[in-house]
Amino acid sequence: MLGSLTAGIAHEIKNPLNFVNNFAELSIELAEDLKAFLKGKENNFSRDEKDHLDKILNDLSANADRIGKHGKRADSIVRSMLEHSRSKSGERRSTDLNKLLDEALGLAYYGMRAQDSRFNVTVEKHFDEMLEPVLVEPQKISRVFINIISNGLYEVHQKKQEIGADYAPQMVVRSKNFPDHIEISIRDNGRGVSEEIREKVFHPFFTTKPTGSGTGLGLSLSYDIVVKEYQGSLTFGTRVGEFTEFTISLPKNRRGRKP
Repeated sequence: MLGSLTAGIAHEIKNPLNFVNNFAELSIELAEDLKAFLKGKENNFSRDEKDHLDKILNDLSANADRIGKHGKRADSIVRSMLEHSRSKSGERRSTDLNKLLDEALGLAYYGMRAQDSRFNVTVEKHFDEMLEPVLVEPQKISRVFINIISNGLYEVHQKKQEIGADYAPQMVVRSKNFPDHIEISIRDNGRGVSEEIREKVFHPFFTTKPTGSGTGLGLSLSYDIVVKEYQGSLTFGTRVGEFTEFTISLPKNRRGRKP
């Protein structure tokens, strides 16, 4: 029911949002065309009139550009909502979480490299060889891993840009087998999470990334999947300027509750 409602709302938002994004781009093009048209007609205007026209056209271009950037972020949120609403019906099957975690690391890493070819990070893997297969929907749990890993990679990348050569980005990923559950920990040596925002980390649409760089849905959706659907736990520890470590606990062979 909730998935259908989410999909319906997302579709209703997407149509007017397409108009916003398309007309923002068109407005920028029209402003540039008008600038080009007026370029050879400076003599028809006084200095003050020309300055006034230039200011108006520059403001129009800048405003349309801002509208476009916020529109693209909204579009990204809508796409995330649609993706989440479609992902509920997958079949749960016995899954090797070590393999799934390793694949998620590769996907997240090369996704970051695609955005910035200079990006690099040292990854330590400590996978428990005694890890037992767990009954999960691989697509959903993979998304949880990718969301958390991607956030960690983003944080170490930002810290590297701030500090430079004196800082070595690092991520440590562990899996551990317990009698009644599997535990996954993902630790980065990035900027950490300030005390003021720790309570908001799992809130929908909350993000510390710049406009257009994040939807604020990744950790919220991950929390819903792990905690609400699988009756597991998703927690984190952090120290500002030093590290953040997320810990995912999944019960063994429990079907959990369908959303």
